[in-house]
Amino acid sequence: MYKILIVDDDPGLRLSVRTTLSAHPSRFSIEEAMDGLDAMEKIKNSGGFRLVILDVDMPRLSGLETLRLIKEYDPSIIVVIMTAYANIDDAVRSVKEGAFDYLAKPVRADDLFTLVDKALTAYSLISDVAGSAPVLMDAGREIIGNTVQMRKVFNIILRLSKVDTPVLIRGASGTGKELVARAIHANSSRKDGRFVAINCSAIPENLFESELFGHEKGAFTGADQRKIGKFQFAENGTLFLDELGDLPVMMQVKLLRVLQEKCFTPVGANREIDSHVRIIGATNRNLEEMIKMATFREDLYYRLNVMPIFLPSLKDRKEDLTHLVTRFVKKFNQSHNKKIIGVAPEALALIKKYDWPGNIRELENVIEHAFILEESNQLTLQSLPENFLRELGVDISSDMDTVKSTTSSINALDQPLYVGDDKIDEDDLLESDFEDTTNPLKTGDDSLDFNKQKELFEKDFIIKALKTFKGRINQTALHANIPKKTLLRKIEKYGLNAKDYA
Repeated sequence: MYKILIVDDDPGLRLSVRTTLSAHPSRFSIEEAMDGLDAMEKIKNSGGFRLVILDVDMPRLSGLETLRLIKEYDPSIIVVIMTAYANIDDAVRSVKEGAFDYLAKPVRADDLFTLVDKALTAYSLISDVAGSAPVLMDAGREIIGNTVQMRKVFNIILRLSKVDTPVLIRGASGTGKELVARAIHANSSRKDGRFVAINCSAIPENLFESELFGHEKGAFTGADQRKIGKFQFAENGTLFLDELGDLPVMMQVKLLRVLQEKCFTPVGANREIDSHVRIIGATNRNLEEMIKMATFREDLYYRLNVMPIFLPSLKDRKEDLTHLVTRFVKKFNQSHNKKIIGVAPEALALIKKYDWPGNIRELENVIEHAFILEESNQLTLQSLPENFLRELGVDISSDMDTVKSTTSSINALDQPLYVGDDKIDEDDLLESDFEDTTNPLKTGDDSLDFNKQKELFEKDFIIKALKTFKGRINQTALHANIPKKTLLRKIEKYGLNAKDYA
């Protein structure tokens, strides 16, 4: 469920927008604020807002000032501006300063739903990128975003979305390069244009030029009609060149010309066509070595390498595995219409031990395989792929006590992973209440009270983490894989004081 804040000094307009969105009560949780100051107070105290619908002209704090404060506080929040036709210039300026888009008053229901859907899709894409933990090289500094530092990921997308420079995404196969490209496009000024993806390794060399730039009728044998190329098809949008390292040298020259001159010539034509397309390239190849071997042009490399993003392999960031598994379990619960509540400790231990050469894509395939075979309400060893188990030297035909003993030594905190209900916010996973409806425990013994035992475990875990990181909240949240918002809430809930562990 998405949490939305409506901000306007006109209570009638707030009611109108709220009533419209309330047509989908299971999808949106809606709150109101009467002006910018009231909005900031709610954002800071309540938290969890995915979308803010914000009026431009308000007393005490204008919409533009509120927008800046929201983005400073939490860049992840998507902001949509509402304005009268007379103030369209303010709305356009707000988009340049980080707003997703604007709506003209009076607000029509169809326009509202269309824009809200686009905004929440953009938010979801950025959330998926968070699972890819991108690294931005900016003036010699590494800005690392991972699942427990979501704001840094949003900052990366926000920076890239505000500019129109080419982007080069580096990383092994399966690390989520296309997800990053789609998220940049969906949050940029080109979001209403097309996102066109092309795999450079899948196109025969003799067809490359025609595929990218198009051709005229009769330009070559078999060209029986005029064809529009990908550059023209992606006009005013984004062209994603996957596996850029496989681009033939001759085509590298022509791509460089398009980047420099902003125009191209279709095959067999004697006219130039202006090009207004953003280029995002991606590769798993070592371009620096290819430059030395003269198989990749150095001038094209520097033209594309303005703001590179490096996606690390999954084996280098295993602290993200729990978050990724949670996302995939939720995803497949919906697509396969199941109610898997988590992952058994032995299965989770193996998932954390494996090096994942196929990265996120391989992890997703393993989880889906387990979903198809699993008949209980949690993913177990028996449902994992046989080749995956063989790689780890596990024979599930052997005595299960032996298997459990082997896997439990992998993870000192040998606990099952619970994912909760699909409607629960991912930041609140540790708060979720879970119930095994196939075997409910109905007893007065507190030792068999799940909720009480869960709370005892949570409190002990948080105390242990605070002691380990000397009461430093940010370090505890980062290394213990707890969202900072959840950690602070738990500290307050259990009456703890982080300074006591400094």
